[in-house]
Amino acid sequence: MSDTLDVVLRLLAVFVAFLVLPLVVGQAEHKVMAHMQGRLGPMYAGGFHGWAQLVADGVKFAQKEDIVPAGADRRIFQLAPAVALLPYLLVLLAIPVGPGNAVGQAVDAGIFFVLAVMGVGVLGSLMAGWASANKFSLLGGLRTAGQLMAYELPMLLTAASVAMAAGTVSLSGIVDAFQWWWVPWQIVGAVVFFVAGLAELQRPPFDMPVADSEIIFGAYTEYTGLRFALFLLSEYAGIVVLCGLTTVLFLGGWHGPFGGDGMGWVWTLLKAAVLAFVVIWLRVTYPRLREDQLQKLAWTVLIPLALAQIALTGVVKVVTQ
Repeated sequence: MSDTLDVVLRLLAVFVAFLVLPLVVGQAEHKVMAHMQGRLGPMYAGGFHGWAQLVADGVKFAQKEDIVPAGADRRIFQLAPAVALLPYLLVLLAIPVGPGNAVGQAVDAGIFFVLAVMGVGVLGSLMAGWASANKFSLLGGLRTAGQLMAYELPMLLTAASVAMAAGTVSLSGIVDAFQWWWVPWQIVGAVVFFVAGLAELQRPPFDMPVADSEIIFGAYTEYTGLRFALFLLSEYAGIVVLCGLTTVLFLGGWHGPFGGDGMGWVWTLLKAAVLAFVVIWLRVTYPRLREDQLQKLAWTVLIPLALAQIALTGVVKVVTQ
């Protein structure tokens, strides 16, 4: 009975985090962009610092009519938002936030699990683009496919590098094995992993599949109301997952910079929050890449850097053993 209760409490905690953290990131994006770009609108809703902007957005989406195009593949069209969102819930189950049992479900091959499930999430965009019976949506879906193929490889390579350094593919095992002297020689892998993750989430400046100034809004052009809101929620859930994984793999997870694990999960959340701010900052700072620039960055820059990182990790492992 106690084991059952423990499982239920873990699942409940992960589900609450899944519902709350993406909304926190979304609200933070409203405020950070408002300050950086001098936007007045998001700072007024509800009075103090525009606290009700997120509520207003939710009400707006709930009130909009749910439309399915006449020529669309109805079942695939309706299923796509769930396929885009739910994989991130599964990934959150496997990300450790603190020492001991502070994880939804410990997975021995944690790296393989989370990267495989994150790849499934991108299929939601492909399904949406194909099923919408819209040429702009189809073009956005094809761009998503090309982006997935280009940026999945550097993510896998850099994750393999840190797994090689730790001698395990378990996420908890990687954090347990972490040493602060890893940071200088794993920093390139961390940057490659983070940038590739942004591209897979189709976040600016890697938002070619949704380029609103060119193809309206890509694979999501025909979506309205709550289904469109689910796609937006999946983007913010993806930011939470990416920042959490980067923290666990490359920044020591719950290990604090001053020694000791007393703060545990607080360190994990603080590091992930800083990375989430970087994600928002990049959106405000850099213009969208062209499609050729996006592909060139992956194949001629990130993949060679990831391979070099694996080679460096091998050398360091041999020297230090």
